[in-house]
Amino acid sequence: MGNEAAILRPKVLTVEDKLMVYGCKDLERKIVEAEMELTLAKSQGYLKNQVQPSSDKKLLAVIVIYTSFGGRLRRNVIRGSWLSEADALAKLEEKGIVIRFVIGRSPNRGDTLDRNIDEENRTKKDFLILDNHEEADEELPKKAKFFFSAAVQMWDAEFYIKVDDNVDLQLDDLIQLIQSRHGQDSAYIGCMKSGEVVAEEGMQWYEPEWWKFGDQKSYFRHAAGSIFILSKNLAKYIHINSASLKVYAHEDVSVGSWMMGLCATYIDDSRMCCSYSSQDKICSLA
Repeated sequence: MGNEAAILRPKVLTVEDKLMVYGCKDLERKIVEAEMELTLAKSQGYLKNQVQPSSDKKLLAVIVIYTSFGGRLRRNVIRGSWLSEADALAKLEEKGIVIRFVIGRSPNRGDTLDRNIDEENRTKKDFLILDNHEEADEELPKKAKFFFSAAVQMWDAEFYIKVDDNVDLQLDDLIQLIQSRHGQDSAYIGCMKSGEVVAEEGMQWYEPEWWKFGDQKSYFRHAAGSIFILSKNLAKYIHINSASLKVYAHEDVSVGSWMMGLCATYIDDSRMCCSYSSQDKICSLA
């Protein structure tokens, strides 16, 4: 009976016991707060101190021009238009604008295609070469992930801009456009569109995963791929989450799908809408 009473008697907590309980509760509270801060940081597209650009200079924009191994003529046309002066790149960077042609590597790594690009870059010094990306038409949606990741790691800019090399536009007008958006976070700027999802294999613009877009087979709203702009936190989000971001058959649709789950501000700017003339895309910024 005495033993049963001893067993049933509630334990008297010592001061040390109480401190241990309070310590565990305090630790639990801190863990919950840390998890909430981590979730918030991810939702804003960055983690504190995770992305440290190699350059400390604050820039207005990084303009990346998609190019290919067969695009030397187009590159020279752009150089003659935008970068005609010998020190044009340096002068633009003084104004907070970085311009680079972006290209991946040949499937046959180190072949003549790669060596020609390396030689051209040694002369012109205007490439962003994606060593981990294989340059091919079918790999274009992945190229967006690689170039955003590379750009945010190299330069600290307010905006990151993707332009096709066959877009004919005026650089001064583009700079004026982004200056007008100075200080606007979470901006996703472009010629916003949607459209029919092509479900028939063998047709142009075929989307192998057409069934994911519902019975109406219509794309969600997204910026056309010829030229679009992301603010820094959105570009950082792509960099941090690139390993888990889904790509579709088309680059612009892929980027649009990444923006859908974020608190991005969609800005439909008709000046970034392009029409087609022979091999070039003529935008209102031209």
